[in-house]
Amino acid sequence: MKKIECIIRPSRLEAVKEALGRYGIHGMTITYVLGCGLQRGKTEYYRGSVYTINLLPKVKIEIITRDNWVAEIVEIISREARTGEIGDGKIFIYPIENTIRIRTGEQGEEAIYRIGVN
Repeated sequence: MKKIECIIRPSRLEAVKEALGRYGIHGMTITYVLGCGLQRGKTEYYRGSVYTINLLPKVKIEIITRDNWVAEIVEIISREARTGEIGDGKIFIYPIENTIRIRTGEQGEEAIYRIGVN
């Protein structure tokens, strides 16, 4: 199993979620975060004063999936999150050693999927 973690623009979240849903991916964790990268923030004016905002709002999506689904999920996220501008985000992929469903004690893929359903 793998964990796909991506940081994207908040404005692209619904498009990414809908596209993943059409592919059959419904289990994900969404976190609203602040961050900076090449974008380096932005300058705004408030009551005549200049303010530099270094940390911009972003959305972090975390998905645990089967190894053989990773390439397709990454393609979907990349396609739907891309605007072509600096600040579109990043995708990180991590190996997952094990997963345990607390309610039933199921482990591995059985803890993520109903085997035979997905």
